[in-house]
Amino acid sequence: MRQYESMVVVNPEMEEEQTAELVAKYTTLITEHGGQVVQVQEMGKRRLAYDIKKHREGYYVLWQYAAEADFTRELERTLRLEENVLRYLTVRLGE
Repeated sequence: MRQYESMVVVNPEMEEEQTAELVAKYTTLITEHGGQVVQVQEMGKRRLAYDIKKHREGYYVLWQYAAEADFTRELERTLRLEENVLRYLTVRLGE
């Protein structure tokens, strides 16, 4: 398995419960596909460098996990379909 980091910028207007559900949803998605979550960091609301979908702030969440190479495509596909996700970026960590 390879090591990855996924940074997700979520709609800041969501309620705390909705944000917690979204974090739990993607954490379980990683584990259901055979991955291992190393760390989940909720960094909170931060100002964006530029407006995204008319939002000046975003709620940042960072996942560090180990998973198979083909899983990242599935994760990014589901993130693309999620309407409350403003941006996402997945990076493979060094050996």
